[in-house]
Amino acid sequence: MVTSASGPILQRSSALTRYILAPNPGPMSLEGTNSYVMWAAGYPGAVVVDPGPLDEAHLQALADAGPVELILITHRHADHTAGSARLHELTGAPVRAADPVHCHGGGEPLHGGVVHAAGLEINVLPTPGHTSDSLSFHLPDDGPHGSVLTGDTILGRGTTMLDFPDGTLGDYLTTLDRLEALGPATVLPAHGPVLPSVESIARDYRLHRQERLGQIRAALAQLGRDATVGEVADVVYSDVGPSVRRAAEMSVAAQLHYLRAEGSGQAGTVG
Repeated sequence: MVTSASGPILQRSSALTRYILAPNPGPMSLEGTNSYVMWAAGYPGAVVVDPGPLDEAHLQALADAGPVELILITHRHADHTAGSARLHELTGAPVRAADPVHCHGGGEPLHGGVVHAAGLEINVLPTPGHTSDSLSFHLPDDGPHGSVLTGDTILGRGTTMLDFPDGTLGDYLTTLDRLEALGPATVLPAHGPVLPSVESIARDYRLHRQERLGQIRAALAQLGRDATVGEVADVVYSDVGPSVRRAAEMSVAAQLHYLRAEGSGQAGTVG
C-alpha cells in the first residue's frame, strides 16, 4: 500500500484494480479524480488509468505503485490528463488515449480493440457522449462478472454532463446501450464510489435522460419551440446552484439539439 504523510493512499477497488484519489475535489469532480492502478496477480508491471491533475505527490504515488508499463486516458478533460506527460517522465511508460494530443512517449491513439499489458486483457470501448473522445476500459477477468472503468461516462454519484457540442445525447444513448450489454460488470468510475452492475446503472441513466427530455419538451410547450438554452435551464434546472449552472446549460443544449433533430427526423444520426 502506498501511503505518505500528505495523504496519497492506494485503495482497493476490485480484484485487479486499486486507485489513488487525486487532491482535486470540486463541484464537477466530486471528491477528486480516481486514478486507477491495474495489474494481474503475480505480475510485476502495472497499468495506470487517468493520472489526474499535475500534482507531484499524487503522480509520485502512482509511479511508486509500479513499475508502470502503460498509461491510459479515458477522455480529454484536464482533471484526467494534466498529469499524464509528467507521469510518463517519471515512469517512461507510454500514454495512450483516443485523441493523439494526449498520447506521449510513442503511445498510439486508441479507437477500440484489445490491449494486453501488465498481464491483463483490456477491452477498449469507444463510449462517446460525455465527450467525443471518451473511452471505457473493460476488464473481463476482474472478478466473477468483470469490471469496466467508465471515466466520466458513468459516475459513482449523480449524473454525467454532456460537454456539448463535443458530446451529444445521440452518442450518449448509444453508449449506454453498449455499456448495458456488459451485464453485471462492476463500475469503476473516475469520480465517486465503485458501483455494482453497469447493466443496472446504464438503465437508470437512460431513464433519467428520458425523464429530462420529457421535462424539456414540457418547457418548450410553455416557452415556445424557439426558447433559448438559458430560458429552458431556468425552468428545468431551477434547483441547481451557480457552481454547476454551466454544466446544466450544456446538458440542456445537448438535449435541445437532440429533440430538434428528432423533430426533423435526424435524431438517430445526432453526433
